[in-house]
Amino acid sequence: MAKQTRANAGRTRKRRTKTTRAKSTRTTGRRWSQRVTEESDALDLQHGVFSQKDPKRVAASLKRSAQRSKRRKSDPYRSAMSMLTFYVNRAGKKLPAGQKKVLQQAKDELRRQFGRD
Repeated sequence: MAKQTRANAGRTRKRRTKTTRAKSTRTTGRRWSQRVTEESDALDLQHGVFSQKDPKRVAASLKRSAQRSKRRKSDPYRSAMSMLTFYVNRAGKKLPAGQKKVLQQAKDELRRQFGRD
């Protein structure tokens, strides 16, 4: 048994096991990032905006959503770019290379449309 110091005297520590971790992920929802994308408080996104093949259409849709939103906390450019970056980062390895390229081009197009190039 480990010797207790004054700093942790009286405290008991519960060890997390793999089953506990797996259970907690299941109960809280494994797809929290999907929920953020679908039910974002900041932007009302057009359905399927990130699966479009044209970067100009993706950027235009994000810009429109950001400018119409009254619930966002920052300026429209920042909200739109944040949502696009969030989606690309969370999709990770599951995002096909072709679609990732389209979304990266959409970032450049978004900068152009907001006059930030």
